[in-house]
Amino acid sequence: MPFTSLTARVLFTTTSLCLFISLSKKGYSQEPVSDTAVQAIPLQDVRVTAFEHNRRLKDVPAAVGYVRRSTLERFSPTSIVHAMNTVAGVRMEERSPGSYRFNIRGSSLRSPFGVRNVKVYFNDIPFTDPGGHTYLNQLGYYNFNSIEIIKGPGSSLYGAGTGGVLLIESMNGLEQPGVMTEYATGSYNMHNAYGSFTAGNDKVVTRTGYQHQQSDGYRAHSAMKRDVLSWSGRFRFDEKRFLKTTFLYGDLFYETPGALTRGEYEANPKAARPGGFGFPGSEAARASIRQRTFLAGASYEQEIFSWLKNKSVLYGMFTELRNPTIRNYGKSSEPHVGGRSVFKFNKDFASTRFNFDIGTEWQQGFTSVDIHRNINGHPDSLQNHDEINNRQSLVFAQATADINDRLTLNAGVSLNTFKIRFQRFLPRSLGMQERNIKNEFAPRLAIMYKLDKVSVYSSVSKGFSPPTSAELIPTGGAINLSLNPEDGINYDLGVKGRLDKELTFDVNAFFFKLNNTIVQRRDAGGGDFFVNAGETDQKGIEIALTYPLLKRSIAGIAADQSWVSYTYHRFKYDDFKQLNNDFSGNMLPGVAPHTIAAGYDVFFKNGFLGTVTYYYSDPIPVNDANSEYAEAYHLLGMKIGYQKIFKNHYRLKLIAGVENLLDERYSLGNDINGFGGRYYNAAADRNYYAGLIFQWMR
Repeated sequence: MPFTSLTARVLFTTTSLCLFISLSKKGYSQEPVSDTAVQAIPLQDVRVTAFEHNRRLKDVPAAVGYVRRSTLERFSPTSIVHAMNTVAGVRMEERSPGSYRFNIRGSSLRSPFGVRNVKVYFNDIPFTDPGGHTYLNQLGYYNFNSIEIIKGPGSSLYGAGTGGVLLIESMNGLEQPGVMTEYATGSYNMHNAYGSFTAGNDKVVTRTGYQHQQSDGYRAHSAMKRDVLSWSGRFRFDEKRFLKTTFLYGDLFYETPGALTRGEYEANPKAARPGGFGFPGSEAARASIRQRTFLAGASYEQEIFSWLKNKSVLYGMFTELRNPTIRNYGKSSEPHVGGRSVFKFNKDFASTRFNFDIGTEWQQGFTSVDIHRNINGHPDSLQNHDEINNRQSLVFAQATADINDRLTLNAGVSLNTFKIRFQRFLPRSLGMQERNIKNEFAPRLAIMYKLDKVSVYSSVSKGFSPPTSAELIPTGGAINLSLNPEDGINYDLGVKGRLDKELTFDVNAFFFKLNNTIVQRRDAGGGDFFVNAGETDQKGIEIALTYPLLKRSIAGIAADQSWVSYTYHRFKYDDFKQLNNDFSGNMLPGVAPHTIAAGYDVFFKNGFLGTVTYYYSDPIPVNDANSEYAEAYHLLGMKIGYQKIFKNHYRLKLIAGVENLLDERYSLGNDINGFGGRYYNAAADRNYYAGLIFQWMR
């Protein structure tokens, strides 16, 4: 039976009343719950692996954001979008349920959908394919335990990508054997079910999980269904050998309603794109995405000598994609394989600790793409067939010196090679075409000085990003093998630390000069094509603060935290002329100058919890001419719950929440430079959810 708005209001009001009553009682307590324990760990003391440092977040000489499990649990257990947007400098969008778009410092310029120009690793495995695409939406909500976000170029160690790097881990080192089941339901006939089984001991831990998620969506023709089956293992053979294994199968389907013009958006934001310019509407074309992915890989770490370690990764991945659109029907098969190996040397010289990393990464893809005529969502006559072979490789080296536990010096460089061989059949072959990009150097220098409570750092790095295979050979546009790679120099200056053991802060300022910026265009039929846009200037300030507002001074509070993230981005075209249009000096489309994310979390000793979240976005230019803007919006959310542990083995948790409490109309995921002014993808209005979690711990 659908979860109606009336039912949601009744449940939310009832739970709120229970929370109010519980707060009026004194002296009732139970042992602390896991959420409280995680929340109590200061964020700056979390250990991260960014740039192979494996040290506390506050000791890494780089701008790094961190999303942990407790961050994800502030929101609905169906999407990571709002949690990611709590990180300063990060913007994640959902054009329709299941259709993710992710950028760091404005890199969505190249992303009509999906994730490009950001390198992603999942359990040490390169999740970004050699063609430059990342199917981040193939991962379910429960596949994310922690996410490290390197802001700005990470090319010196991770290769192609000027936008940044994501390091995702699906498990932590404190997994407890047992069984967990979770069910949530909500507005728009949303249902989310998850079950996992964890087994093992202090040396071996394995977890098998399955998630099923479905929703009718807010807009017409925006239904979504996702099934994810995963198995992860952590094997510690002894103190010198450690193995991580990852197997994942994902089956994702979602309808794509298409972008609306300003008039259509204001008249009926729930509508799907109508037909026009000789093309059918989204519903008539049954526009959608069907994605199946299988991933298998392993990461093995061993200590060879006391001063030498190695971590090696091998994996294989296969993605099958079916994509009926208003202009055609695309069918692709995308297998690829790859590996990564890093040798780590360490040595102490008097008061200096020296670390040296050297390694390589290699990926090879074999993609075939068939483009058919689309007849009511079914493939008809073949229009063309493409065979695409991608190869991407890099070698890298990095040296780090920690002097007197105060000064850290870091220098790294990578040498990158990209090759694509392409052949199109119409149905006869057009001949083999090839594009090679060789010997691209990407250096990085960083310095950090640590005071008692504050660390100051600065870095300069070169970013390098070749065009993706979808940009060179777009299914909706002409082949453009002459498209040039982006490259640029980024400067960072930051300060982070913790004052009085309570207030944590991370403030960063950056300037990025990007050359040959790749921007996206869209034709009447929704087809994408890409051009180089000359130079862009990207300046910004990113601030993150956390503070336990009540400091547990009120009886009954186990832990609490207030937090705020502020982003200022001033991104402009420095020199961009196209035909008779001069866009020099204009704001880059898709980037909000100011955004704010803030909230307050509180955990009570009697098991109740509450979270209030807020997000603000400035108006966003949606085209290069800056002639139209998506309006500013304010998002307010609330979540409350109750959790109890029985006999140290059983955990029961109830949650209820509301998103977009102010019932704002806004577009989350605009189609940049959409043909005919089709820019807007309306996001959900006020909506509710509720869930139940049961866990048995051995």
